[in-house]
Amino acid sequence: MSNDNEGSMAGRGPGGLRRFLHQISQMANSPWGSGPGKGDDDGKGDGKRPGPRNPWVTPDPVDQRRGQKPRGPSALDELLRKGRGGFGGGGSGGGGQFNLGDSAKFWKWAVLAVVVAWVVFSSFHIVPPEKEGVVTRLGSYSRTVGPGVKMTWPAPIERVRMEDVRAIRTMAIGSPNATDENFVLTRDQSIVDLAYEVRWSVRDPELFVFQLADPQGTIREVAESAMRATVANFDLVQAIGPGRVEIETQVQQRMQELLNQYRAGVMIQGIAIRQVDPPSQVDEAFKEVTAARQERESAINLARAYQQQVLERARGDTAAFDKIYEQYKLAPGVTRQRLYYETMETVLSNVDKTIVEARGVTPYLPLNEVQKRVKAPEAVQKGGE
Repeated sequence: MSNDNEGSMAGRGPGGLRRFLHQISQMANSPWGSGPGKGDDDGKGDGKRPGPRNPWVTPDPVDQRRGQKPRGPSALDELLRKGRGGFGGGGSGGGGQFNLGDSAKFWKWAVLAVVVAWVVFSSFHIVPPEKEGVVTRLGSYSRTVGPGVKMTWPAPIERVRMEDVRAIRTMAIGSPNATDENFVLTRDQSIVDLAYEVRWSVRDPELFVFQLADPQGTIREVAESAMRATVANFDLVQAIGPGRVEIETQVQQRMQELLNQYRAGVMIQGIAIRQVDPPSQVDEAFKEVTAARQERESAINLARAYQQQVLERARGDTAAFDKIYEQYKLAPGVTRQRLYYETMETVLSNVDKTIVEARGVTPYLPLNEVQKRVKAPEAVQKGGE
């Protein structure tokens, strides 16, 4: 009843609240201690209730002789025991101390395994068939290895850098789009917008890795320089049409010569011109100029065709005259008379008069009328057709 009364007084005043909280603390199973009057800090009670359990101390033999319940190992002892078991030590032996000999042996094996893995993975290299490896020893060039499994000193003593020597790499300079213009000056002071591609490959990996700080930038600058120097020797018409193949060949030769002087270790495989157009600001005027040039070329072609026709006719007349001259040398009189008759026949074929010089011929003959009668049916027939 007293407990019930005290519990009912928990809400009646400060004194009742303190007594209620005191009872709750006595009922709690806390290893850190109890309220006043029930135990002390040493874990020794009044002989009727065991003192609080302290996790940081071992059981006291005096308490055990007094009949108190033995307490188990502390949390720190359990932690040390588990640590010894993880490192290969005994679970109960050692009196709570680490086994330093087993721990040192474990670390030795761990370090040895790391060293072996480092040596294996940094000393053996697989070079693919399309690549070659550049080996550097302490940062300086040592040798070049081919495809296959290669062995070197472990890093960082020797390192291997792979370079693809079979692939054809492409670099685009300029653009077919009008937004990216690459102006080049021709021999006749005209400006064209060029877009082209450079195809190249690595010829010497050692020179390619160590000779050039920026291989891509160097190749681009060499290509632009060679293109400008080559196009300056061609006029606008040649650069746009028939001179493209020659320009590509000369640019490739110039680039290879310059890169060989730089010891770049690069092989130029080819140049491909994708676009040759005038600047967009003068595109309309350029089209008119192009049309005028096409008309000029057409007129020149017609004149050349007429010239060829006249020359062929003259050559034919010359050949005929040579044949007649051969006959004239054999029989001059006969040839002369024949030429006279053929010439007169050609001249008098369109004349409506007939001249007769032979003797014994009647002075008047209606030869004119006969010719008209002969020509009349021919004219009617031609008109009907």
